[in-house]
Amino acid sequence: MQESKAMKGAMRQRGWAVPRRDFLRGVVGAAALLCAGAGALLPTQGWAESDAVKQLAAPPPIQLPLKPSPEFAKFPRYAGMLGARQIVLLLGAKTGDPADDSAGVHGEYQYTDTGEVILIAGDRDGDTLEVEESNDGTHITGNWVGKFAADGSVAGDRMNVDDSDPQPFDLKPLAAGQAVPAASAGASAAAGKAAAAPQPSAGSAAAPASATSSGHAVGGVSNLQIGE
Repeated sequence: MQESKAMKGAMRQRGWAVPRRDFLRGVVGAAALLCAGAGALLPTQGWAESDAVKQLAAPPPIQLPLKPSPEFAKFPRYAGMLGARQIVLLLGAKTGDPADDSAGVHGEYQYTDTGEVILIAGDRDGDTLEVEESNDGTHITGNWVGKFAADGSVAGDRMNVDDSDPQPFDLKPLAAGQAVPAASAGASAAAGKAAAAPQPSAGSAAAPASATSSGHAVGGVSNLQIGE
């Protein structure tokens, strides 16, 4: 007993004496703080890593207006008319899993008059071509449906997204290194015909109205008439 009292006295003199209950509370409190700190840091670290991975995985932003892609420069080329305008189409097979049997194709076409580039992607099933186009790499702006001929040419119609306003296309394959032929004189004339057409004067426009004044109005529209 006396030795025990002496040891306790020595511990008090050296400053080691700490009440057991307070000591346990301190240990528990410190452990709780450490756990809370670790919990607060780990989600932040996880979010930072997740954002970094997303940035690495995300494709680079598309620069507008679109420019010819080096990826498509090696594809077969086709030149011809889309409506009244000349284009050059670069179209090739998609690369992917060799076990994938889908005949996906993609590429781009460019108007020779303005240099505007349009992306194109879709499928070729035998001699049938069905593709969609996009002028910004994000939104679909048109549909193509055409057929390949035995000589490698492809012809069909290009339509709006809702299949309206079909414009015929007729494209011939170009040999490697072959220059793009100039647009035909007939196509150039057709493109400029609307702009060159003379506009009727006010006097000449009034003459037909008086000549058909004896007709009947159609559907209540006074300026649309038919004869007796």
